[in-house]
Amino acid sequence: MDESLLRSLIPRVIGVLVRRGIDFAAAEDAVQDALLEAIRVWPDDTPRDPPAWLVAVAWRRWLDTVRSDAARRRREDVLDAAPMAEPPPDVDDTLQLYFLCAHPSLTPSSAVALTLRAVGGLTTRQIAQAYLVPETTMAQRISRAKRTVSAVRLDRPGEMATVLRVLYLVFNEGYSGDVDLAAEAIRVTRQLATAVDHPETSGLLALMLLHQARRAARTAPDGSLVPLPEQDRSRWDTTAIAEGVQILQAALARDRLGEYQAQAAIAALHADALTAAETDWVQIVEWYDELVRLTDSPVVRLNRAVAVGEADGARAGLAALAELDPALPRWTAVAAYLHERDGDPATAARLYVEAAAAAPDLAERDHLTRQAARLHRRG
Repeated sequence: MDESLLRSLIPRVIGVLVRRGIDFAAAEDAVQDALLEAIRVWPDDTPRDPPAWLVAVAWRRWLDTVRSDAARRRREDVLDAAPMAEPPPDVDDTLQLYFLCAHPSLTPSSAVALTLRAVGGLTTRQIAQAYLVPETTMAQRISRAKRTVSAVRLDRPGEMATVLRVLYLVFNEGYSGDVDLAAEAIRVTRQLATAVDHPETSGLLALMLLHQARRAARTAPDGSLVPLPEQDRSRWDTTAIAEGVQILQAALARDRLGEYQAQAAIAALHADALTAAETDWVQIVEWYDELVRLTDSPVVRLNRAVAVGEADGARAGLAALAELDPALPRWTAVAAYLHERDGDPATAARLYVEAAAAAPDLAERDHLTRQAARLHRRG
């Protein structure tokens, strides 16, 4: 059973059903039933036209549901007369389904969950595992999201920025359970990049590939974090790096710079350096300046302070950091790093302890605690 084929067909099949007049929630449920039937039947009897097969089965499942409701029996004659072998459309329905799942009325977490379910083809259990929440909680979240978008027309103009933000959030969730969300985000973004000609879609795909290329080197065998300067660069995926750089160069050549292209350019400069000492920090600071101009994000300014500290010295980095709110997440960790580079291990050790107490996850907390312990031992 080719699961990637099944997943790639889901948006097209849902799009056909919605265009026939089925509301989104009912269409998505019918397609899930059809997928289960495909898993049961296809290994022994693969259809010649998989999309049409899924449309036909999903349509019949929906008809069965409608017929079970006595109040809708009068509509059956019309429903039965609808064409069964209509070929699924190519790109438009798939693209609009992305827009639908990333509807502005949804919260980011709901939009991500709905995208993973309707576009990514993941089960509710898989999504719940990835988010480390009970399956019932995730089922309720997805149900609410489906009800929210059920009244939205499929041909409503979508917002590309919202779609890209949702995919970016999916990628940043990383991986947990039996679903690799980072790999899933790359797969879905590839689909979108094929469906729509947009430089920021290419920029996001390049960014994902360049970050994913370093993934194997980010953790030690015991699961602890390995900082970028200490990573074994021979473990980086050079094929993914080459593809990411090629996609990025094509996007930048169109002279329509966006935040994902700028982030990808920074990732490409890190990937281009054979050693940490050879990193072109001056160029990285320039790209962070572009990102600040594009986003005015405090998080971008925080990362820029680190880059300034590498390019112009720790004092310059601390000066850039002083312009930011100390309540900003990871501000204390950056301050600790820059104070250590500035030759003040006592202050750095104290700040590492404070940063560890505020760390968002166990791996980061352990890493910061080890940094503090290292400086205490040295002192």
